[in-house]
Amino acid sequence: MKRFSRLFFAVVLGLAALILGVNLAFLLPAREGGGGARPHQVEISRLARAIAAGGEGAIDLTDCRYVTRVTPLLPGEDAAAFFAGENLDAAVRQIGDTCYRFDYRLPTGGDSTLFWAANGGMIAMAVLVLSLLFVVWRLVLRPFERLRELPFELAKGNLSSPLPESRGRLFGRFLWGLDLLREELERRRAAELSLQREKKSLLLSLSHDIKTPLSAIKLYAKALRQDLYGPERRGKIARRIGQKADEIESFVSQLVTASSENLLQLEVRSGEFYLRQLVGALTAYYPDKLSLQKTDFRVGPWSDCLLKGDLDRAVEVAQNLLENAIKYGDGGWVALSFDWEEDCLLLTVKNSGSPLPEGELPYLFDSFWRGSNAADQPGSGLGLAICRQLMAKMDGELFAQVGEGEMAFTAVFRKPGG
Repeated sequence: MKRFSRLFFAVVLGLAALILGVNLAFLLPAREGGGGARPHQVEISRLARAIAAGGEGAIDLTDCRYVTRVTPLLPGEDAAAFFAGENLDAAVRQIGDTCYRFDYRLPTGGDSTLFWAANGGMIAMAVLVLSLLFVVWRLVLRPFERLRELPFELAKGNLSSPLPESRGRLFGRFLWGLDLLREELERRRAAELSLQREKKSLLLSLSHDIKTPLSAIKLYAKALRQDLYGPERRGKIARRIGQKADEIESFVSQLVTASSENLLQLEVRSGEFYLRQLVGALTAYYPDKLSLQKTDFRVGPWSDCLLKGDLDRAVEVAQNLLENAIKYGDGGWVALSFDWEEDCLLLTVKNSGSPLPEGELPYLFDSFWRGSNAADQPGSGLGLAICRQLMAKMDGELFAQVGEGEMAFTAVFRKPGG
């Protein structure tokens, strides 16, 4: 805001200086010629030269703008009256043996009109510039000034910080989006707290359930160490130890499954979208990104159609597949192709480079699992698991294929009603 205030005052001073300079140019006598003569003096000098060269017959006032009359002092004429005359705007020149009086008028009509027109135009321009600056301040800078602390409050977790009201079209949608963001953050925080409570309850419950078979296993192990059972009894004890171990394994499996489900708890809005929307979202960003990385980006032919699912989630899946192709490929090329199979669209992302070993394909979509080709790349091992779950919630599928020198991921989208 301080910079804008300085800019505003600089513009005001600049406009004032411009108006003052133009007015001074009009008000000060205009200068023409090398001697600095005024316009009417220039005409008088020209007429005087013409009289000196050709006499009184050379006087021609048709081209004169300021000189209105040229009168010679005749012999016997009253000199006082000649020099006084009725018009005080006059100049006397002696040409040869005769004195001539040049009556002139100073500009009053046309120049004054131009003067006021110029002033009116500059004032209108100044009003327009200042009005634009005021609109920028009112509609852009002031709302941002009121919002500048909001991101810090959200970052600190203060989700109850009030949003300023705005009736303008420019920031109404922006504020509405911020309000939705705040509500979503608050909802997710509440969900996270609920999830933490559920996890703690689950851990407490499972830890209690695990203690019973674990105590039995420890008891049986102690009895076996002390050789308290005969050969026949030992077989039964071994089977019981195996049963208790199976119980513990079941509890651990429940814990892992519950943790994985809670972690990948994703929302998908049921709806429809056009293929052009998905392709537009991808081609608006990746051609430039891949060209900077010197990677050839190929987009196959496609025709627009209506698909079943959530556009935002579909874009998220496709972006994740493209990012993986960029990250784990060799940088040669990345291809995006489209095929049809019955009522399903097959969106395939391929990349060149050393593919994943075929034996690792069954684990590719497991949570936290990372392939042998990802050893030097950062990641959590959740991207493909999330993508497959999103596709499943959109009634679609996601699968991978390993080819010779290439890797391919195909997302299957269904048509509405298909």
